[in-house]
Amino acid sequence: MARPLLVGIVNITVDSFSDGGCFLDPAAAIAHARKLASGGADIIELGAAASNVAANPVSSDEEIARLEPVIAALADGGTPLAIDTSHPATQRFALACGVDYLNDIDGFAEPSVYPDLARANCRLVVMHAVQGAGRAQRVDLSAAEMWPRIEAFFAERVARLDHAGIARARLILDPGMGFFLSLRAEASLRVLAGLDRLHRAFGLPVMVSVSRKSFLAAITGADTPTERGAATLAAELYAASHGADYIRTHDPAALRDALAVTAALEAAEDPPDHSNAER
Repeated sequence: MARPLLVGIVNITVDSFSDGGCFLDPAAAIAHARKLASGGADIIELGAAASNVAANPVSSDEEIARLEPVIAALADGGTPLAIDTSHPATQRFALACGVDYLNDIDGFAEPSVYPDLARANCRLVVMHAVQGAGRAQRVDLSAAEMWPRIEAFFAERVARLDHAGIARARLILDPGMGFFLSLRAEASLRVLAGLDRLHRAFGLPVMVSVSRKSFLAAITGADTPTERGAATLAAELYAASHGADYIRTHDPAALRDALAVTAALEAAEDPPDHSNAER
């Protein structure tokens, strides 16, 4: 099993659903980012605005103020940086800082930033979300409705970005999970179980973000996000074995170790015995 790249999440926010307020102080965010990198994160993602259903809007000026000291401290740390934002002004700021990835829950819906994106070299995580724009919403959609919506969204958005001169090879697709799909847990399960469908349809890398998500609580009963560690790890291992190229996670150290053990077990398996077939 090829190991996916692990994206460690640093929420520089007051109201992220699992750790809001924990890393709002720049020193705390910097220390946490370095801990995630030493624990196995291949990429550090900084987000300065929460996107859960209860989150409050954050202006681009505030996002930049939260991000600036953290980016400055981590820029020479050797770990690629991603910025999670839907504000064009914040995206331009991130591009000027030379970040390696931009992640937009709106899927880069704003055409005014396309010329800036086209001139840049960073990878772009194009995310699908059922609400279309803005923070997650509690939308009641069946699992059967998911794939037609996801495939139609990516077909339109990839074509639009390509037309704007943004190289297709720079794109990474994120189908969304949890409330970004539906308030029904089975919607997330259906999409997670069908990741290869995205590869076949678009031939692009896929990012999965299941860490501590609400649909896991519907299965396990763990209502507190920080109690969903085991459920998160199970879902992430499933995603890794079913074609996820990137996994966005709060706990890259646990996932790194689990992937290492999985790889060791696979390497230890006896090869198939073809002796009878060859006679």
